[in-house]
Parts: sequence; structure tokens; C-alpha cells
Amino acid sequence: MIIHTRITEMLGIEKPIIQAAMGWIARAPLSSAVCNAGGMGIIETSSGELDAVREEILKMHDLTDKPFGVNVAQAFVRDPKIIDFIIDQGVKFVTTSAGDPMKYTALLKEAGLTVFHVVPSLKGALRAIEAGVDGLIVEGGEGGGFKNPQDVASMVLIPQVCEAVDIPVVAAGGITDGRSMAAAFALGAEGILMGTRILSAAESPVHGNWKNAIIKADSTDTVFLNRSGPGPALRALRTERTSRLQKEGVENIFGEFADTADVYFGGNLEAGIALTGQVAGRIKEVKPVKQIFDETLKEFGEVTGRLATLGA
Repeated sequence: MIIHTRITEMLGIEKPIIQAAMGWIARAPLSSAVCNAGGMGIIETSSGELDAVREEILKMHDLTDKPFGVNVAQAFVRDPKIIDFIIDQGVKFVTTSAGDPMKYTALLKEAGLTVFHVVPSLKGALRAIEAGVDGLIVEGGEGGGFKNPQDVASMVLIPQVCEAVDIPVVAAGGITDGRSMAAAFALGAEGILMGTRILSAAESPVHGNWKNAIIKADSTDTVFLNRSGPGPALRALRTERTSRLQKEGVENIFGEFADTADVYFGGNLEAGIALTGQVAGRIKEVKPVKQIFDETLKEFGEVTGRLATLGA
């Protein structure tokens, strides 16, 4: 099924699906697979490993001839020259997150880039529009990763934002297939962002233990940590460690990521925090990215077609 929206037109992609900018994970092998499957692959910067990020951007030019983007996770960027580097590499699409959209939007747009900002609230959306962004990624609290402590579910947040703005909205949080994509479009979105679904894809570099934990998970098998701070809140896979952190609190949430490599690539899920969304409860199989996208679009067509007959 071919879907034309302002998202596909603005970004030059075949399918209105964007990949989440997952730290340490959203690098060239996975992101190029997303691009080659017709979506928008994103290279991360939230790892803070900017030398590695630079190399990943260069690799993308060898692995795909499709458009790709870079995320600027502002809270984790230590070298502002990364913006100049992104511009110099010919990247045309940037998502900004974890910070004030006023910081980089004007600079990026002056260089001719398309800029989407990730927002967890209507207030954040209006701030991003004031900054001059081209689109919004509106992320409900059920998604994995760093969150607003005052989380709002996608079913409430997405239509609230769509009713208030006239720029394109990408829905994020709880989306894994054509059924949830159709729901997002019914709420007003013109594209979707997938995180946990792509995290568990065949091309994802994370250890099989993490993927298997997602496949076995129920929708209640994530925890919401650090709601009262200091630092950001986040949603992660439920393990013995994260269950304890949820109960006892966290003194330094960033310190819990000291053993990220062991968690992400060594498969020791008790060594740190494995960021995962509630939608893990609906993921039952590891599949290649292209298969995920093709099945999503096929089911989207089936669901929207069936709904269209209800009013006939």
C-alpha cells in the first residue's frame, strides 16, 4: 500500500515511518536498513560518543542512497560543532529532542534542513512551533526511553496536539503495527515513529537476550523510573534491578547507564537499564525491518478499508 502524506513529501520517503533515535543502537547498520525498507532512518547522538557518531554518518552514505536523518539530543550534546558537522555532511533532516527547540532550530533551518522536534506535551508542541520547526514528533508516555515525568498517553496527547497545530505530526509511543498506525492516523497523525518494534528487529545490534525479553514481555513488564527526579524520568524493561529502582528511587539516573555496553550488547539485563516501551507486550517475533514495514502497511490498509465500510 502506498501512502502519501505531508511527512512522505517533506522527507522524500516511501513509507511514513520514522525510526526512533535510540542511543548506541540507532547507528548505520540499523538505520540504513530502515532507509532501504522505505522509512526514515535516524542516527543517534544521545550516546554522547560524537566521534563514533561522525563515523556512523559517513557510513550511511555507503549503505544507502535513500534520505536519512540525525537526531540531536540536546541534553547529551557536549560539542556544539556537531551541528556544523551535520550540515556539512549534507544531511537534510534533523530531529531535535531533550531540550529547548529554540536552541538549534533557527541555525538548522538557515542551512536548509527540515527540523522536527520531539514533544511530550501540548505546551512543548506550541514552544516548538514558536521556534519554527517543520513538524512534530508527539510521544506518548507509554513509549520507551527518556520521558516527561508528567506523562500523557498517546490516545490523549496526539489528538490534543493535532487539534491545536497545523504542521505535520508524527505519532510515537505504543505503535508497532498497522492496527496501531491506523489508530494514530485516526487521531490526526500523518506518520508514525517506531522504537521498541525496531529495537527488536533482526537488524538491531542489541543482544538476543533483550530481544527475547521483549518477545516474552507483557504490557505490564516495563517500569517508569525517576518520576520525581533529579534528572529525566524514563520507561524501561522490568527486571529485578529496575523493579528495585522503581521501589527505592534513583539517586543518579545517568549513573545507571555506566554499564550500557554490557546491557545492550552483552545481554546482561541486570547490569543497567534496558529502555523499552509498553508495546513490548504486543511484539511476539523478531523480524527484519522490511518485513515489519511491509506487514504494517498491509494491515494499515486492511484496517482503514474495514473502517471505511462501517459508515457505508
